[in-house]
Amino acid sequence: MSAITTHVLDTARGRPAAGVRVALERLDAQEQWKPIADGFTDPDGRLRTLMPEDTAAVPGAYRLVFDTRSYFDALLTPAFFPQVIVTFTVTAEEHYHVPLLLSPFGYSTYRGS
Repeated sequence: MSAITTHVLDTARGRPAAGVRVALERLDAQEQWKPIADGFTDPDGRLRTLMPEDTAAVPGAYRLVFDTRSYFDALLTPAFFPQVIVTFTVTAEEHYHVPLLLSPFGYSTYRGS
């Protein structure tokens, strides 16, 4: 399993959000965000392949950038947030799961397991 994973739940529809583009970035020593990987959530709303299975996440600041505009546009649903950016800190070599609970006019996130 990737050291960093996510999943997106569409709370307004009561189901996983499939096909959401997600980019993973890391803050470098020059305080610039550098892309690490990207992908799309699967039919279960999960993205498990952001990092190779044998690669640990180096301690530091990371962010997940969720393209919510494209997701809601495909559903012909107006939405307030065109993207959601979740910034978090990796402190140890362990698994980090960062879910996104999404609706057209709000979102929340937390550190999952």
